[in-house]
Amino acid sequence: MALQRKFIPLLAIATVVLLFLLYHSTSVKETWRGLPQTVGMGDVVSGGQKPAKSNKDGSPNSKEEEEIANWNPKPVFKVGSPKPTEYNLTSVLVIPRTKEEDIAWIKEELPNQQVSVYVADDPTAPLHPPKNKGHEVMIYLSWIIDNYDDLPDVAIFMHAHRYAWHNDDIMDNDSAMMIRRLSLHRVWRTGYMNMRCSWDPGCPDWMHPGQVEEDVYKQEQSLMAKSWSELFPLDEVPDVLAQPCCAQFAISAERIQARPLSSYVWYRDWLLHTPLSDYISGRIWEYVWQFVFTGNNIFCPAMHSCYCDGFGICFGGEDQFNEFVSVRQEMRNKEGELREWEEKGKAIEEAKEEGRFEEAEQLDVPEPGKDKELKEQIDKLRADVNQRKLVAMERGNDPANRAMEAGRTDWKEGDGY
Repeated sequence: MALQRKFIPLLAIATVVLLFLLYHSTSVKETWRGLPQTVGMGDVVSGGQKPAKSNKDGSPNSKEEEEIANWNPKPVFKVGSPKPTEYNLTSVLVIPRTKEEDIAWIKEELPNQQVSVYVADDPTAPLHPPKNKGHEVMIYLSWIIDNYDDLPDVAIFMHAHRYAWHNDDIMDNDSAMMIRRLSLHRVWRTGYMNMRCSWDPGCPDWMHPGQVEEDVYKQEQSLMAKSWSELFPLDEVPDVLAQPCCAQFAISAERIQARPLSSYVWYRDWLLHTPLSDYISGRIWEYVWQFVFTGNNIFCPAMHSCYCDGFGICFGGEDQFNEFVSVRQEMRNKEGELREWEEKGKAIEEAKEEGRFEEAEQLDVPEPGKDKELKEQIDKLRADVNQRKLVAMERGNDPANRAMEAGRTDWKEGDGY
C-alpha cells in the first residue's frame, strides 16, 4: 500500500505530460526554445505565482520536477537589452477589424506607422484569422504566430475604433494620440505595457477566479478558474487577476519570444476549441495577457509614471497627478449636478406637454439660476484641467523629466527617452 501511494503522484504527472506531448505533436510547429535570464519588473504593483520548490541553486529538487521543467520551461522575463542612443526602434500596429469598421483614421493620422490589419469576418482578406472567435484575442495570437520569427522591436495591439471610453481621457479618448505619444523605449525597457494607465476599471483587485456565483458586471469571472487550468495547467489558479482594462497593449519582441511559439499555438488552439462563447472567451483573456507576458497575475503600474514615462504626460510626481485627478473629478461632479438640474426641468415640461398637470406640480422644481452657476463653475474647472494637461505635456517633452518621474536613475544627459 505504501508503495502504491508513492507512485500515484508520479503516475498522475506522467499522464499529464503524455497528454500534453500528444496534443502538441499534432498542433505545434516547433519545439520549446531557450529563454533569457530573469530580472525585476520596475514600478509595478504585482503578484506572481508561487515558485516551484527547488534547491538553493535553483535546480529542481526531484526527478519529476526536473522532467516537468524540461518539457514546460518556465518563462523568465528581463528588461530590454541595451540599444544605442541613436537606435530607432521599429514598430507595427496590429489591428483587428470587421468588414464594416472604418479604419481610415490610421492612414490619415499615422501615415508613417507600419500597420498589420486582420479582418475577422472575411476569410478572403489577405490577413484573416482561422476563425472569427474570441474578439481581438484570436487576431493578436494569430499575428504573433504568423510573425514569431520576424518581429519588429515593438508590437502595438489596438482596437479598430479611434475613439473609445476605455482610451484614457487624458489623451481625449483618442487612439491616434495614444499611439503618437507612446514611448517605444519604455515598451522596450519594460517588455510589456498596457495602453491604458488608469486603474479604473481593472486595478488593483478586480477578477477573482475563485468566485463561482455569476457577476453581471464580470460574467467571465465564474468561468475563469476552469479556463485558467486549461490554459496554464501547471500554474496555480491565482486568487486575483488584475490589470487596467481593456485588451490594448504594446510589447517588445524580446518579451514575445520569452515564451516559445508553441505556447501561442496552444493558447489559440484553446480559443478555437473551447465551448465558451465568442464574447466570454474573449473576455477571459482581458485579464490573462499580463500573466502571459510578465508572469504576474496582478500588473498595475503607478499611474503617474505610466502617463509620464509611457506617453510623455508628466504632472511632476504622484502628488501633483493626484491633484489633477481631484480637480478633474470635481469638474465631473459639477457636470453631473448640471445634468440632474436639466433633467428635472425636462421632466416637468414633458408632463405639461402630455397633459399631466397634476403630476407636473408634484415634481421637483430645479433651483432657478442654479444652471448658470454650475456652468460657470464647470468652465472654470475645465480650464484648470486643460491647463494642467498642457503643462504636463510640455514637461513630458523633456526626457530628463520623464526619467526623473519614472525613477530611472540610470538616465544620462543625451539619452532621448
